[in-house]
Amino acid sequence: MNVELRHLRALAAIGDEGTITGAAAVLHISQPALSRTLEQLESRLGVRLVDRTTRSLALTEAGRRLYERAHRILHQLEDALTEAATGTRPLRIGFPWAALGARTVPLLRGWREEHPGTPLEVHRCDDPEAALRRGEIDAALLRTAPVPDAGLEVRSLYRERRLAAVPEDDPLARHPSVRLTDLADRAVVLCATAATTTGLWPEGRRPRTFEVANVDEWLTVIATGDAIGVTAEATAHSHPHPGVRYLPLSDAPPVVVRLAWPRTPAHPATLALLDHLRRMAGAEEAGS
Repeated sequence: MNVELRHLRALAAIGDEGTITGAAAVLHISQPALSRTLEQLESRLGVRLVDRTTRSLALTEAGRRLYERAHRILHQLEDALTEAATGTRPLRIGFPWAALGARTVPLLRGWREEHPGTPLEVHRCDDPEAALRRGEIDAALLRTAPVPDAGLEVRSLYRERRLAAVPEDDPLARHPSVRLTDLADRAVVLCATAATTTGLWPEGRRPRTFEVANVDEWLTVIATGDAIGVTAEATAHSHPHPGVRYLPLSDAPPVVVRLAWPRTPAHPATLALLDHLRRMAGAEEAGS
């Protein structure tokens, strides 16, 4: 098919930026040149990758699949060149919300002592599953199950308590803990990357919900009294807020913390990281 790296870079930039104008600026080429490159790629593949109108641009299903693989191929090439020039690159681990809470620093220090030749980088990602598929990170910490057929290996690490997040001046803030029924008549703010789920409540008793984009908006909505939140224990450690109080949810099931990585590991130390995390979690359980 004679597809070149410039074709993959063009599709990756178009998918990232959402416009030909933005993608051309990122690639430092003209818009007509980028359009010709895209048309050439579609011609060589024999499939439309981008739906274009005068007002909008969107990847087709085929375009979305190739977009993620193009990113992965480009990242793999960059990684290979980096390793050839400088040796082993860092192991990149992503998380969407609160890393490992109080366990994060012991994890990093313990890894540094055991694996001094392999630095560990921690990255916050809005969508760690997509970041894995694109090759931007090597592994991800998840508190929600990944979508089926995502091409990922997933292993459970440990469980965390579920907490309610309430405004500091809310009557519930004076309680040592709360139950799900205490929250059923309240608005619950959701974030796509949090471990909140309306499935905690039975049908017919589920609270009204609305969604925000990130943890900062989530905290602000709760602090101003517009809603309450439900989250995992690590959030209280990683995101303290003067206007928010975290309370144990006494009748809610715990959150499972998982490690996910591509079925073909992108970094040779991936399984060593899994072993390190499991030993850390096992040592904590033994000492509790």
